Amino acid sequence: MNVGVICPVWFPVPPEAYGGTERVVALLADGLVAAGHDVTLFASGDSQTRARLESVFQTAPSEWIGQTYWEMQHAVHAFRHADEFDIVNDHTGLLGLAFGGLLHVPFCHTVHGPLDGRPGRLYEEVVSLAPKAQLISISMNQRAPKQNLPWIANCPNALDLSVYPFRRKSGGDYLLFLGRMSPDKGAHRALAVALETGLPLKIAAKCREPLEIRYFDEFIRPHLGESVEYVGEVGHAHKVELLMGARALIFPIDWEEPFGLVVIEAMACGTPVVATRRGAVPEIVEHGRTGILVDNYREMEDPAVLEQADSLDPAVLRREVEERFSPEHMVADYVAAFEATIAAHSE
Repeated sequence: MNVGVICPVWFPVPPEAYGGTERVVALLADGLVAAGHDVTLFASGDSQTRARLESVFQTAPSEWIGQTYWEMQHAVHAFRHADEFDIVNDHTGLLGLAFGGLLHVPFCHTVHGPLDGRPGRLYEEVVSLAPKAQLISISMNQRAPKQNLPWIANCPNALDLSVYPFRRKSGGDYLLFLGRMSPDKGAHRALAVALETGLPLKIAAKCREPLEIRYFDEFIRPHLGESVEYVGEVGHAHKVELLMGARALIFPIDWEEPFGLVVIEAMACGTPVVATRRGAVPEIVEHGRTGILVDNYREMEDPAVLEQADSLDPAVLRREVEERFSPEHMVADYVAAFEATIAAHSE
């Protein structure tokens, strides 16, 4: 199969630090090549991939993130090549989906964001302009607000397990928060749990954009001290080191998270996850076996909850990721989705 894969252009593939979508696309492109497919990846020129790399920008234009002019150049370059492929798979967002409606080749778009509220309504409107486009979800819960969209497959994210060492024994005494500085991700809630339990907390989070900086300055910075440490936005090696040394990953989200890659990153390392029961988390974590789920983050302050997390078997956590979230599993899901998209296009 000759496949064109379009990645967001803001960060290189794979990303050096924050960038869940880019990390997944990197795995997908390399996995498709390993499975014998002919793959062209549209990404920034500083990307590393086993696929054929096509780019407009020599380096990722991260400083212009969110500005349509830069995103449009990348999209136009990619879609001008569309007729060269058996299928085009877009991961960029609504702009890519809109362009996909112009194609004469089979086209599927992976939805990486939420579909509640305004994003969901806009997806409906864009799909009406792209009647042949097929959508791929990354969790079944992600579809819940918009079941009527043209879903062709569900393809959960994956990890390259070779770069996630497995810890066979319980970790240290600190709690860990990983993500970005945003109220919905809940660094301030993790902070509240740490202060109430008296346990040290390490916060590793992206904090670049104005809203993220404002949130950090108001809710996090005043509480930094001996027991609460902000370690910044970390690269992969430092992230794994933090996960390996943590007693538990605290994942106190307050929104319909479409997947939550950091959850399976922790599980891959054998580190227990304590999370709120929101978004796709219940699809990923089985309460009492592969993690601990609560309805309200305040329940995480109960010492019994952390004791439950301590009792989880790290080997079970690792095996769950190996069986459900391996690159091979994700690639097989995508190949099936591509075949279904091609079949639907010919009808």
